[in-house]
Amino acid sequence: MFRKVKKRHSSSSSQSSEISTKSKSVDSSLGGLSRSSTVASLDTDSTKSSGNSAASETCAEFRVKYVGAIEKLPFEMSKTLQEPLELINYIDAAQQDGKLPFVPGDEEMVLGVSKYGVKVASMDQCDVLHRHPLYLIMRMLCYDDGLGAGKNLLALKTTDAKQQDCSIWVYQCSSAEQAQAICKVLSASFDCVLTSEKS
Repeated sequence: MFRKVKKRHSSSSSQSSEISTKSKSVDSSLGGLSRSSTVASLDTDSTKSSGNSAASETCAEFRVKYVGAIEKLPFEMSKTLQEPLELINYIDAAQQDGKLPFVPGDEEMVLGVSKYGVKVASMDQCDVLHRHPLYLIMRMLCYDDGLGAGKNLLALKTTDAKQQDCSIWVYQCSSAEQAQAICKVLSASFDCVLTSEKS
């Protein structure tokens, strides 16, 4: 299964939705989805601020599939993966190099988002597979996987407590709406924490 990397650059004017944790702004526009469209992006390094909080929407669970992870990248490398398109390109190259699969396994998992972070568990919730504390999440974005089945990938860029390395975790969502909903809940979780810290 091959994909043309060039296709990613063919629609630089495609619409995108940006969710910034501190600007508290959500653009739910989904128009013009293409391989290069970033459906939603959450940048926890944003320095903007305004006042639109959704504390009641800070906890939710979603069914996703785990694609894979690229762990323990040098922290300096995270600076070259700041923009959504840079992160998408890196994941795409990793898939073509065989470091990440193009499609996930068949097993569904429960991805829970709360003010504590992101937890990925087995469907019966007996086994916690991944735990991403909120304060270690650097960026979350979702985009069309480009395989034509309407699936979206959810990418999570995290760091360790000492900020010595970073990792990229990739999950498959069933639709663009589900992927964007995850980003919205995470944005609301950040808003909730930031609001409670100010008060």
